[in-house]
Amino acid sequence: MSQIISIYCVHFFFFSVVLLDTVVCKGVFYAPWCGHCKKLEPIWNEVGLEMKSIGSPVKVGKMDATSYSSIASEFGVRGYPTIKLLKGDLAYNYRGPRTKDDIIEFAHRVSGALIRPLPSQQMFEHMQKRHRVFFVYIGGESPLKEKYIDAASELIVYTYFFSASEEVVPEYVTLKEMPAVLVFKDETYFVYDEYEDGDLSSWINRERFQNYLAMDGFLLYELGDTGKLVAIAVIDEKNTSVEHTRLKSIIQEVARDYRDLFHRDFQFGHMDGNDYINTLLMDELTVPTVVVLNTSNQQYFLLDRQIKNVEDMVQFINNILDGVVEAQGGDSIWQRLKRIVFDAKSTIVSIFKSSPLMGCFLFGLPLGVISIMCYGIYTADTDGGYIEERYEVSKSENENQEHIEESKEQQEPSSGESVVPTVQEPKDVLEKKKD
Repeated sequence: MSQIISIYCVHFFFFSVVLLDTVVCKGVFYAPWCGHCKKLEPIWNEVGLEMKSIGSPVKVGKMDATSYSSIASEFGVRGYPTIKLLKGDLAYNYRGPRTKDDIIEFAHRVSGALIRPLPSQQMFEHMQKRHRVFFVYIGGESPLKEKYIDAASELIVYTYFFSASEEVVPEYVTLKEMPAVLVFKDETYFVYDEYEDGDLSSWINRERFQNYLAMDGFLLYELGDTGKLVAIAVIDEKNTSVEHTRLKSIIQEVARDYRDLFHRDFQFGHMDGNDYINTLLMDELTVPTVVVLNTSNQQYFLLDRQIKNVEDMVQFINNILDGVVEAQGGDSIWQRLKRIVFDAKSTIVSIFKSSPLMGCFLFGLPLGVISIMCYGIYTADTDGGYIEERYEVSKSENENQEHIEESKEQQEPSSGESVVPTVQEPKDVLEKKKD
């Protein structure tokens, strides 16, 4: 039977691992000073209470990574908070949204069987209603199944994996050959084709998302591993004007009606507001608009036409695929330098907006010290220059005086008159003359 661990201290941790072979552990590594950890704490407490109330074999714990740094280092903790689920010899990292429902879903998915069997059509239909995206292997033992198991062990943190016989599959599913791997999503299905889709794990990683999504920063980060381009309608959801709703509807129609044509290369969605997009592109986009992101290399494409209908959007996408629309951004050295300057500027602005006094202290004090140092250096150089100048003037005056005296000696009369040197009389003679 699976057991749970409360990772509050190192003693509990090692006791559970050594004693049980099938231990399932779920815990978070945190730091007391971490703001994100403090934000997660009430959610984490709710997760623990919920798991306990439903009788889950997984219990929730936490470990102060600053007090037990060696344990954190052993598990490769590089940031806070880090959520891990330990299952036997495997450690699974949680990278999803930090909400109670998503964390609980992750725990149930990873702590259960790696590949769940679907024994009947009723069970198959139940899974379709319960999960928006899931994968199914259909057939018996084969090399494809081994690849499927390997992919499931790597990607179970993201989605569900099932196996079924051909008789259990719904009648609307058409299979050209067996065995096969299918993904069910968006009220339809797609069959894995090794020749067109390449590696099975890469294909599953690309197809684990619905075709149309409400985008945020975390989701865009996750989409970076898929290699797909992301077409986003940037709108203000509070604005009910025709322009905002029209762009969102156009993107939704393209995602639905052109799914077979674009689903291998494109992901579609909308984003509320342009703050994150502006930060990502280091540009100021007007809302509403459409932008296509290549999250794998930080390139992006802006509209080359006004989008009035679905046909305009399809033409824009085809122009991108054909290389007609020029890509902007990227990860070149220039763009990296631009990113450093932009991030520094954004940080300074955000500090002054949130706390002007703190901003003045952080940046005013160093600038004041530097100004004083520069002034001291400048004035020291000025005094030294003045002294040197006075010295040069004095030296020049002495030379001029000597030159004048030499000139006077040369200008004395030479008519033959002898110059009688003045002889100082003795002191006693002078006194007699005075008497």
